Order: sequence, then C-alpha cells, then structure tokens
Amino acid sequence: MADDGSAQSVATWPLVKFSFQVKWDDAELIFQEVTGLSSETQVIEYRGGSSKVYSTVKMPGIQKFGNITLKKGIFKGDKALWDKYNAIKMNTIKRSTILISLLDETNAVAMSWSLLNAFPTKITVTDMKADANEVAVESMELAHEGLTITS
Repeated sequence: MADDGSAQSVATWPLVKFSFQVKWDDAELIFQEVTGLSSETQVIEYRGGSSKVYSTVKMPGIQKFGNITLKKGIFKGDKALWDKYNAIKMNTIKRSTILISLLDETNAVAMSWSLLNAFPTKITVTDMKADANEVAVESMELAHEGLTITS
C-alpha cells in the first residue's frame, strides 16, 4: 500500500538543497551551486598463498575525496575567487578549512561538511555568447584532504 504521509510528524521534513552557506577562512562567500561532496574508499583485494578458497578477500583501503566545484554569478568589481586562486605559488598556497552548511527553514545550520586543507586548483570564467540571456557564472574547483560531517 502506498504511503500517504499521514504517519509523518508535522515538524519532520527533509531539508531543502537551495538554502546553504559556504565559509572560507571565517568569511562567508555566496555561491549559486556547490557540487562534488563525495568520499570513496578504495577496495584492496587480497588472497593468501595458502588459502583454500579460489577468490580474494576484500578489505577497505585508502579513502579518496572528490574535488568540490563552487559556482557563482559574476559581479562588477568582484575578484574574491581570483584573489584566492592567484594566491597559489609553487607549493606555497595557504590551505584552508572550508565549511559548507545546509540550512533549515529558519536559516539555522542543520548540517555541515568540513573540507580539510582545501585549496583552489582550477578557475573557469563564463562562456560568452551574443544570443544568450543567462547570468554570467564563474566556477572554482577545490582539492582537499578530508571531508567530515557535523550536525
């Protein structure tokens, strides 16, 4: 039988994904989109030489984290992302902890993901077309060394 929602609490609803904030070095930056929050554990396959079973044993290995992509509209005179990106010098970038938070209906933090030792790796400016009617958007890709969640 289909669930008609009558058993659901009046105050319990899933969070919406359009209400979020990004804090980078204690400054809040406004973005249109954040993608790439992911973690993956590599699988190690092993078989001992004296094993009587003709298959491998699978064990968890090293974790790896996907790059995060941040997208925002371009505003006249706003160089915040370019300033962060231009701070990169050969292996001398200041690594930061970046906090990405999902907000509830009162704009309070409901859940947060923390990126450890994050730094920019790529910046992309909008494409330009004479017949387009969209907002100009720039994007930045971040690499990081860890993703933790808090609620």
